[in-house]
Amino acid sequence: MDLTLRNDFGCTEAVIAENCGFDKFYKVADLLAEKIKIKFTNKIDDSDTSYWDFIFKGHKLTLHYNIYDGVSIFPRNWKDAPRKDNEAVTELARILETV
Repeated sequence: MDLTLRNDFGCTEAVIAENCGFDKFYKVADLLAEKIKIKFTNKIDDSDTSYWDFIFKGHKLTLHYNIYDGVSIFPRNWKDAPRKDNEAVTELARILETV
């Protein structure tokens, strides 16, 4: 997987795919669940956006999909994300690049 890390919103965001459909979102969700053993704790779905929360090594993160922005992962508390949550996004991005 080829990921891009950005900090446009004051937190670290791992952009997985910018132009894609829900199918890519579900593939990433399945990959997280099967290969990294992540369990989603909260799922919010709308017609064009999804926010699925999960915990990775004690850090609350969100798998996000939007028809305009694509698929990404960022800290759940993105406005006030502590450094450790941002580092967890970076670590997870590195893991995803290898699976």
